[in-house]
Amino acid sequence: MMMHNFNSGPSILPKEVFQQASEAILNFNNSGLSILEIGHRTAMFEEVLNEARMLVKELMQLDDDHEVLFMHGGATTQFMQIPMNLLNENGLAAYTETGTWGNKAIKEARLFGHVEIAGSAKQTNYTTIPRQLSFPKTAAYLHITTNETIAGTQWHHLPYDCGVPLVADMSSDILSRVMPFNKFDLIYAGAQKNMGAAGVNLVIVNKNILGKAERKIPTILDYRNHIAEKSMINTPPVFAVYVAMLTLRWLKAQGGVAAVEQINNAKAEKLYSFLETVPFINLPVAKEDRSKMNVVFTFKDAAPEPEFLQLCKEHGLYGVKGHRSVGGFRMSLYNALPMSSVEYAIDVIREFASKKGA
Repeated sequence: MMMHNFNSGPSILPKEVFQQASEAILNFNNSGLSILEIGHRTAMFEEVLNEARMLVKELMQLDDDHEVLFMHGGATTQFMQIPMNLLNENGLAAYTETGTWGNKAIKEARLFGHVEIAGSAKQTNYTTIPRQLSFPKTAAYLHITTNETIAGTQWHHLPYDCGVPLVADMSSDILSRVMPFNKFDLIYAGAQKNMGAAGVNLVIVNKNILGKAERKIPTILDYRNHIAEKSMINTPPVFAVYVAMLTLRWLKAQGGVAAVEQINNAKAEKLYSFLETVPFINLPVAKEDRSKMNVVFTFKDAAPEPEFLQLCKEHGLYGVKGHRSVGGFRMSLYNALPMSSVEYAIDVIREFASKKGA
């Protein structure tokens, strides 16, 4: 049975990437060595890391001020590393409160300084994105989560000209749509959704915002050290970086971010348009704030949910169950998910609706 992977992460990757990565495990570039055992300071891996870095710069059209880093720890580590590097103890940072991941970032930032909530969606149970932001222009930076994976919301109108450095967690929509990426001063994203396998974190930082915090920063947590050592201040996650490089190659071969954005828009439009026609399905997120990466929905009557999940299992729809904190269902439409999987899922939901007389 063919599996259709709607999991939210670690998530679907291109078939070509699986094939190339599996070959490299046995024999990397005909070296007779596995990618899992080559030295990280050898020319073989340096070529991988350099290509991955250059592909990010090319795909995002980054200028020379923006440095590309591949780091350990996932996006969650950045919740504390960002304020450690950018926020003074008596300073202030502005954060948007848009869901689970934005709220986790706020919690960590409060360990390093004062946090001002610039805009909140708490009053709508995180089913919207704040329209009006308000914060002092003395803030060290403004932090947003561009796509809330659990809530299923996404910023479609971003505060590029907010008057302070703009920091963004793009873990679940990185490289899924065209943006003026140079307008962000720091971007971070766990690779395991749109960019590769779990184990590596992409950080893009405008080097001009660094070195202003007065605190002493541990060597391994100072972005300046990672820049100076070209992401090799310690042993990097070699295999995860390699898979990211392969995924970036694949993205370039598809025509780049602009091309994959068109496909992503079409996938989201097709699925949302269908779900809107099913009488027993509820789409909780405000239409104008719906995520094109993570489609969340619930049943108006929760009783048939186990039956629907069983039907999904029988038909090879993987990862459809919603996050444990919110329930319901979630279908993630990341870059590598083909339109055929969306069409197949629609047929399965249609079959279920027919059984229920809808």
